[in-house]
Amino acid sequence: MQLKPLARSLAAALSIVVIAGCSSTGGTQDGDSYGSQDGSTTGSSTSGTGTGSQYGSSSGSGAGQQADSRIPEVRTIYFDYDRDTIKSEYESVVMAHARYLRANPSAQVVLHGHTDERGTREYNMALGERRANAVERFLNIQGVSSSQMSVVSYGEERPAVNGQDESAYSQNRRVVFNY
Repeated sequence: MQLKPLARSLAAALSIVVIAGCSSTGGTQDGDSYGSQDGSTTGSSTSGTGTGSQYGSSSGSGAGQQADSRIPEVRTIYFDYDRDTIKSEYESVVMAHARYLRANPSAQVVLHGHTDERGTREYNMALGERRANAVERFLNIQGVSSSQMSVVSYGEERPAVNGQDESAYSQNRRVVFNY
């Protein structure tokens, strides 16, 4: 019957809209509005979509086409500076993990939240946790059981790349799926 998949899609879309509308926009330690960008980006961290939305349309990446019985190959998603919203270019990656976790209810994942070194240790621990929680909420909306997921924030403590330039910083702002 065609109505059931349509209803499921509409329910998922409505859930995403509600979550996006309820997202907070607190402040940073510097008093800037939360999520403001300083204009420094690299070519590798910008998307050609130009929407900047939290949850946009899927990018059509091959990662979204993973078989449900295998853990998706891409296990890291990246974030913009001082942001905890999932970039639209990584939605297909998160969706692939959601499909895997739904198809394998005994599977467990730990979402590791990371930041670059800018900001205090306490602020970065909280930002890493907000990033991992954003991924957890997205997975939960897609039907993944909360009992399959846990969140850990490492803040700036475990950098993927050492360095003090935007190239290094952009690789350290991430959430890693650890099965």
